[in-house]
Amino acid sequence: MENLFQAEVTQKYIDRINQLTPETQPKWGKMDVAQMLAHCSGPYEYVFEPEKFKPLKGPKAWLVKKLVKPIVVSSKPYKKNSATTPDFKQKNPKDFEVEKKRLIDFLNRTVEKGEAYFDGKKSFSFGEMTKEEWNTMFVKHLDHHFEQFGI
Repeated sequence: MENLFQAEVTQKYIDRINQLTPETQPKWGKMDVAQMLAHCSGPYEYVFEPEKFKPLKGPKAWLVKKLVKPIVVSSKPYKKNSATTPDFKQKNPKDFEVEKKRLIDFLNRTVEKGEAYFDGKKSFSFGEMTKEEWNTMFVKHLDHHFEQFGI
């Protein structure tokens, strides 16, 4: 798996984002391209803007950690039209340029913080995670949606 904490790898993902236009159509799913970009910012919002979300508690938190985390941090790709957390669902129209810049900024911020920042960092939903788990989650999610939009 590529290492998104390396600047040259992140640049490849930014180059892919830059292939998108407001008219780019999905191969599957309900989101348009601007909504997809906003959706892809979700995991980074959990890290850099956690105040926007309510933490899970009780049995729901335990289930997410035990059942969802292994799917998210495994190397196995997501299936098309997989379920997503309600926090990341995009129902309202989004501004393509705003969302594109925002996602690119999150990617660059992740590189700037580096692996050490993420190693052992507590995930909003999954508890403490290794830098490898963070990287897998980020790369796998981006690759899934970039494939959805043909980039």
